[in-house]
Amino acid sequence: MSAPVFATLGCRLNAYETEAMKELAEAAGVENAVVVNTCAVTAEAVRKARQDIRRLRRENPSAKIIVTGCAAQTEPETFAAMAEVDHVIGNTEKMQADTWRGFAPDLIGETERVVVDDIMSVTETAGHLIDGFGRHRAYVQVQNGCDHRCTFCIIPFGRGNSRSVPAGVVVDQIKRLVDRGFNEVVLTGVDLTSWGADLPAAPRLGDLVRRILKLVPDLARLRISSIDSIEADPALMECIATEPRLMPHLHLSLQAGDDMILKRMKRRHLRDDAIRFCEEARALRPAMTFGADIIAGFPTETEAMFSNSLKLVEDCGLTWLHVFPYSPRPGTPAARMPQVRGPAIKERAARLRAAGDQRVAAHLAAQVGTAQTVLTEGPRMGRTEQFAEVHFASDQPEGRIITARITSHDGKSLAA
Repeated sequence: MSAPVFATLGCRLNAYETEAMKELAEAAGVENAVVVNTCAVTAEAVRKARQDIRRLRRENPSAKIIVTGCAAQTEPETFAAMAEVDHVIGNTEKMQADTWRGFAPDLIGETERVVVDDIMSVTETAGHLIDGFGRHRAYVQVQNGCDHRCTFCIIPFGRGNSRSVPAGVVVDQIKRLVDRGFNEVVLTGVDLTSWGADLPAAPRLGDLVRRILKLVPDLARLRISSIDSIEADPALMECIATEPRLMPHLHLSLQAGDDMILKRMKRRHLRDDAIRFCEEARALRPAMTFGADIIAGFPTETEAMFSNSLKLVEDCGLTWLHVFPYSPRPGTPAARMPQVRGPAIKERAARLRAAGDQRVAAHLAAQVGTAQTVLTEGPRMGRTEQFAEVHFASDQPEGRIITARITSHDGKSLAA
């Protein structure tokens, strides 16, 4: 019989958890199954999940189709109603060894078809830390869930409330990763800057970063994934200023650049807060580059309001943009607000992406002629400290940090 096939939709955290599920399924002896780890961030994501499930059923007519992830958690009835689906399991259940043992060949038919419990009752992170997701860059989940309730977001209902992995557990895992040869580790989570609030003494993300860098001196590079800039604590800012092993690249959850839209989104920052954070971080670390999530066409957004978001790209000095055309997510307050017309949303998203492309090209042009330290991810490709992609003219040793002279760029990546 064949090993399970896994399909992952959505965020990096989902990809991380898929790797953990592979280990659990292998240990349980699961065979001839297709596992779809879904995303619920937009209605389009759910539509795509259903489309992929139908395709996977056609390609694997005799396999068990197991659907999990955020969409399975938030609307299990949607997937249970699909004839192609054999089992629906929630985000908590997918990380439990007992769940996968229930799919072993000798227990076929004994597992309930739908197993999705109340995610809001979960108070601990699952014990599914894995050593080495990624070939040369390791991703370590230190936090899950979110306590905030942004009006456009369904994710807290898929992930539950915020909960943190204790610092000692994180440090031990990173030590193992370094011992295995990883030169770079990325800290991931749903709401990373809320890390520690549920732990004794309520440490902050900056405390965790400082502890990792102190107790794992052989770790060459530490990265932080997406953060909420308004929640950046003093210890984190101190690390930005003083720790060269903390990479000068931050991805910010900004979402918009207009104060009224930010209030209607129920965000916790205003436009000036974002600009002030970027100015402060760049003053502490002149090489700092920023990525950001920005939504185009949020309900009630006028052209003037959108212009404020577009202008934020320059005002904050953003480089790597993740642009999301707004689509209503059933069950969220924003879905009940007056909607922007589809063509306007599409046109605004295109203008944001064009602005992002210009910022990327300008950043890359500034690197030409400089020497950059690059983590090699393949014989001919790697990334700088600021996460720019670099292509080499000749083969390089993989998984190493090398110094490369940048010779040119093509608007999307560097050449060395």
